[in-house]
Amino acid sequence: MDTRVSDLFGTSSGYKSSIQGGSSCINNGPGMASKKTCMRNGKKTKNRSSRQLKSSNNPPYLPPEAEEGNIEYKLKLVNPTQYRFEHLATQMKWRLQEGKGEAVYQIGVEDNGMLVGLSEDDMKASLKTLHRMAEKVGADITVLREREVDYDSDTPIPRKIAEVLVRKVPDDQQFLDLRVAVLGNIDSGKSTLLGVLTQGELDNGRGRARLNLFRHLHEIQSGRTSSISFEILGFNSKGEVVNYSESRTAEEICENASKMITFIDLAGHHKYLKTTIFGLTSYCPDFAMLVVSANTGIAGTTREHLGLAMALKVPIFIVVSKVDLCTKGTVERTVRQLERVLKQPGCNKVPMLVHSSDDAVTAAQQFAQCPSITPIFTLSSVSGENLDLLKVFFNILPPLSNSKEQEELMQQLTEFQVDEIYTVPDVGTVVGGTLYSGICREGEELVVGPTDEGQFQKLTVCSIQRNRLACRVLRAGQAATLALGDFDRSLLRKGMVMVSPEMNPTICWVFEAEIVLLFHAKTFHRGFQVTVHVGNVRQTATVEALQGKDELRTGEKAGVLFRFIKHPEYLKVGAKLLFREGATKGIGQVTSLHPVI
Repeated sequence: MDTRVSDLFGTSSGYKSSIQGGSSCINNGPGMASKKTCMRNGKKTKNRSSRQLKSSNNPPYLPPEAEEGNIEYKLKLVNPTQYRFEHLATQMKWRLQEGKGEAVYQIGVEDNGMLVGLSEDDMKASLKTLHRMAEKVGADITVLREREVDYDSDTPIPRKIAEVLVRKVPDDQQFLDLRVAVLGNIDSGKSTLLGVLTQGELDNGRGRARLNLFRHLHEIQSGRTSSISFEILGFNSKGEVVNYSESRTAEEICENASKMITFIDLAGHHKYLKTTIFGLTSYCPDFAMLVVSANTGIAGTTREHLGLAMALKVPIFIVVSKVDLCTKGTVERTVRQLERVLKQPGCNKVPMLVHSSDDAVTAAQQFAQCPSITPIFTLSSVSGENLDLLKVFFNILPPLSNSKEQEELMQQLTEFQVDEIYTVPDVGTVVGGTLYSGICREGEELVVGPTDEGQFQKLTVCSIQRNRLACRVLRAGQAATLALGDFDRSLLRKGMVMVSPEMNPTICWVFEAEIVLLFHAKTFHRGFQVTVHVGNVRQTATVEALQGKDELRTGEKAGVLFRFIKHPEYLKVGAKLLFREGATKGIGQVTSLHPVI
């Protein structure tokens, strides 16, 4: 992690000539395998004789069907008996649960991944049965793509396979919600792109689309984002875009959407870097979208933002914007420049340029499965060129965690990270943030802290909202705002946590971390002060001691003892740490705490 990421933080503008392709895990087939714990009555026992395949440009098979995950292979679904139909519906429920409301069915594919294909009549009958199954479990289906396969040279009838997205109609506001952090250099077109996606209208070339995203007057006057803003893009159960284009409110979008993409618009200017880092560490984004302007290429903070996402292990994909301003040669040159950076030893990524809707579907599935895959889109917010490909990508993009991981988190005690604090008329104090673990309900009693004295205060959760819509239950991994009634706002600050009273949280002034110094102009030594970012905690800390060394230089690693300056904080062993001071930057991991007694 250390030396590879350090290249992206350095001041060197040249590219390394040695390129490592990295281990590619791209499947050229229309789907991917993932894991699943079998909850069916019995294992499938489909013993089919091995068949000889005709040589073809199409891949003859997919990876074998996995027992975990939301991918299901079905050879044929023609006129099933009632008993078989009930079994298939139960199976679909399980796959939807694994995918948090989404599942992908490969029709015409055997369990071992062999692409057999179906005749046109059998395919129609299978899709009809699949539609009936989806109706029974409260879901809709969308055919993502179909293609012919050469399976048997003795049969002249064309055979097809189909890839179908099954998406559950939401209930009780438990829609699938993915968070995407938007990174990129200043003037790369981040806010404009988000404005076009969420408002449904193209830009006029002078920044009209981004005006609805800005939160402050100086942002409108300068055209530069300086604060963190949130925008939402919805997709209904049929895969259609749900946004503000039809004069909807945020509440209506949430009601009509089965899947929500929450964009976290971060600042591109270097002087707002601390705000950008806070957005990446605190809001726990599932993915990061790096926006690069086609006419300027990799400039300014682009490399730094890429390095930050890699250091925090956030999967990243790239959007090359403003292609309407450039010649085709300029766009290709920018893409080649990106590919060189992604392939260099500092990244070890596998670039995947998206040209068609088929590419977008494959990119979305492979991206979530293999962290080294990096899809690249080229589009324009003014002409709308290739904008639909990005929407297809967002529609198909699956969640990173499966239902089993979420269930384990939900069984733990409640822990809510406080990222924002508001005062709302007639409501009182409101905090925004992410529920890290457990379940939070209306009326629940929690404790919040630590205060400057290291204490925790009791409070009651009066109401919960997700994307401005009332919600009775909040589950682990979900972001929301909690109304706290007349609780004194002056007792709250960003970086606090709200936890179950029985947790007995550990707070500390002093902690140890294993760090890697990514860049420092001179030597890093005892007494040096840096701003430390750990989750939603952001505070200045002093280097108390270096283990086994007197000083550190760029690229070196060591155990370091840090002491907070202002007040104690709630930390966890194993949490990712990022620190900075001017040009000095480093990453690491918390290894031990010195708790306050």
